[in-house]
Amino acid sequence: MSAPLGRDWLAANLPHQGAMNLLDEIVDWNDAGLRAVASGHRSPAHPLRRGDELPVACAIEYAAQAAAAHGALIAAAPSGPGMLVAVRGVEFHATRLDDTAAALDISVEPLGGGESGVIYRFDVSSAGQPLASGRLTVAFAR
Repeated sequence: MSAPLGRDWLAANLPHQGAMNLLDEIVDWNDAGLRAVASGHRSPAHPLRRGDELPVACAIEYAAQAAAAHGALIAAAPSGPGMLVAVRGVEFHATRLDDTAAALDISVEPLGGGESGVIYRFDVSSAGQPLASGRLTVAFAR
């Protein structure tokens, strides 16, 4: 188990800045994966909010940011900017995120990759209830 990393670390190590930096804290990580939490999904000022709601599809962005954090933590050398290029096998178990009272729990696990990119499996839940899961592919700009 690793020491938790907060907003200062996230702001310094992820390209997502200001309100688009969605994670609150990395609570655990190692080479095999990362777990983060976020609570801003209930905010009326959330940058991905559409009208009166935050669609569950936004869970993909939470997972992508967790994957970016994991990559930054385990990289032996900087990989260059990453770009979300694909999502596969996504299952949604809710219609929105903003009506979830508890914090979001975001887990990512690398499934494989190399110098050009990596594939992660992700799960987003809240208070033990699954909200979204699937795989995402991140390509690195070289």
